[in-house]
Parts: sequence; structure tokens; C-alpha cells
Amino acid sequence: MSSPGPSRKPNPHPLPALAAIALIVVVLLLLFAWAGGWLTPNRTSGSTLVNILQFNAGRIYPGFRRAHAKGICVSGHFESNGAGTALSSAALFTQGSVPVIGRFNTGSGVPTSNDDEQIFHGLGLRFQLPDGEEWRMALDQTPIFIVSKPADFIALQVASKPDPATHKPDPDKMKAFLSTHPETVRFLDWLGKNPMPSSFANGTYHSINAFRFTTGTGTIRYVRWQFEPEQPFTALDKSKASALGPNFLYNDLLQRVHNGPVKWHMILIPANPGDQTDNATIEWTPDHQRIDAGTLVFDQIATEEDGNCRDYNYDPLILPKGVARSEDPLLPARSAAYSASFRRRAAEGPRPDAITIELQKNGGAQ
Repeated sequence: MSSPGPSRKPNPHPLPALAAIALIVVVLLLLFAWAGGWLTPNRTSGSTLVNILQFNAGRIYPGFRRAHAKGICVSGHFESNGAGTALSSAALFTQGSVPVIGRFNTGSGVPTSNDDEQIFHGLGLRFQLPDGEEWRMALDQTPIFIVSKPADFIALQVASKPDPATHKPDPDKMKAFLSTHPETVRFLDWLGKNPMPSSFANGTYHSINAFRFTTGTGTIRYVRWQFEPEQPFTALDKSKASALGPNFLYNDLLQRVHNGPVKWHMILIPANPGDQTDNATIEWTPDHQRIDAGTLVFDQIATEEDGNCRDYNYDPLILPKGVARSEDPLLPARSAAYSASFRRRAAEGPRPDAITIELQKNGGAQ
């Protein structure tokens, strides 16, 4: 009698495997749809924000940022005194020194704009922390922002688009916008009451948005911060600024850094109970704790043609452990817009910047 052959296991049914593959495809499609904003219609994409900046400007300057197009590179270090560890475990606040690369800029999207026409100074920072971590910041000279929501930023760009004939916004459109946006009126009032610094080097630079700091023991606080200059403040006399030349802010900084380091103190400002931490248009009152976390030092400077800051994206959501975004809706919008702008200018290729062109003509800083 012959022995039975080896038992054969039934073939697994194909449906579970097909279901798993289908699930993966669905998840990928959902992620793609989320990234495109189809699942979150109230979410504003980076491309939308960059498109509206280009609409307001009326033209594109290939190879340049769509806003803050004119800038200059600086580098140095941040010397932490250890006091910041009271609020966050971020490696930046451990006592010691870390390298930093920065970019000072004016506000226009026109890379050849005259400095006397500007009402805005900004500073981008990239801190290189231990273990490959980074902390990037996009700081403004104002403590508050002009609108509280991305949709309002889009509406402002439409309302403020310059008329080709007058090169100024339509006053009726601006009046209509301001009538429904008191936060923008507050911002313009702040600009009117606070004089412009005469130099990049003697201005204060603000985080504007609040961020969530966590200590090594898990304590969470919402914090804004600002970099306050050691260089004494002097106000810009706008009546005389045009006589200083089209790039006087940049030439001034070139000369100052060549003469010796320029320094700022990083002041951490934790929120008080009741402070709004998700609205960058609300200025916090003066009665807040202030922690001096250390000194920012710039001792090297170069044009964007020769420096190494042009191709960095100063995304405020590139954060280290111990720091996280708040619920402020401007933060993801800023991050998305910076990324979209970076992709566009990278595809277009770099162009010589205005400061390089002037120095080539004049043989050095004025």
C-alpha cells in the first residue's frame, strides 16, 4: 500500500494582500491630497502665498526671493550663558558657543530697491547645533505682524497692489480693507510711532510668533524672543537718507563688521497668563519676565554672491528638540511660503545681487 504524498497547504487567498496594497495606495493618495490642500480647504498653500506676492509686485525677478529679495550674509557664533535652560532643553541654551549664519534684508521683493524706500528690516538665522540639529529663525524689526491669518495676508496683497499709473495702492481698496482689519491699523500705528533704526546693526529683531518651549523636566511655556543690540540705537533721518546712496544700510553694515564684531543679546520673554499665543498681531505688555540667554556675535560679512546665506531657507519651523510651534496659523503658512519661494528661485538659478554689483563698480564698501 503506497504511503500518502506530502500534504499540500492551500494557497493563501489573494484578497488580504490586495487589500494591504490598496490601503497603502489610499494612504499615499490621502497624504498627497492633504499636501495639496484638498482635504483642508481653509489651509493656504505656499504656492498660493508666493503667487499673491508676485501678483502684488507685478513682475518676477528670477533667481531672487519673492520677498526680502535684497540681503547680505553674515556669520559668527552665539555664546550661551546657560540661562535659557530655565525655559527649554534646546541645545542652543546649553552654556557654550555654537556657529551661526545669518542674512540681513530689507522688505521689498525688488532686488535693486533703494534702501531709503524701505520701512522694514529683517534677519534670518541658522544655528548649527550639536548632533546635526539646526534652529532656523526669521526675525522682523517689528514686535507684531500686519495680519493674523494667511487669508488676510492674501486680501492685503490684493488691496495694496500698486496702480501702474501712480505706483501706489488704490486708496479706496485700502480703506475698505483697513475698515475690517483693526490689527493692520495697529501695525501701521506702531510703524508711525516708532522710528526706523539708522542701521541694521542698531535695531532689535523679534520672533513675532510665540513658540512652545519645553524644559528637560517637561515644563511647557509659550515664549517669544528678541535680539537687542549692544550698538546704541539711533533713528534714521529719512529726509537725508536718499543722499546716502541706494545701498547705504548694507554699506554701513559692511563697514561696521570690518571694524569689529557687532553683537545682540537674545532676550527670552515667556507668556503671562491670559496672553494670546496664537495671534502675532497682539503685542504683549511690558510687565513680562525677561531672560538674557546669551550673545549673538557677527564677525564675518560677505555679499550674497560670495557668502553662503543665499541658498538657505530661513524656515521658522526648522526647530530643535525643546522648541515646537505654537497654534499660530501664520507659522505653517510662513514655512510653506518660504519653501515654495526657495524651489522657484533654485530652479531659476542665481543672479548677481545689487550689493555685489555696486562693490564691483566702486571697488569696495563706501
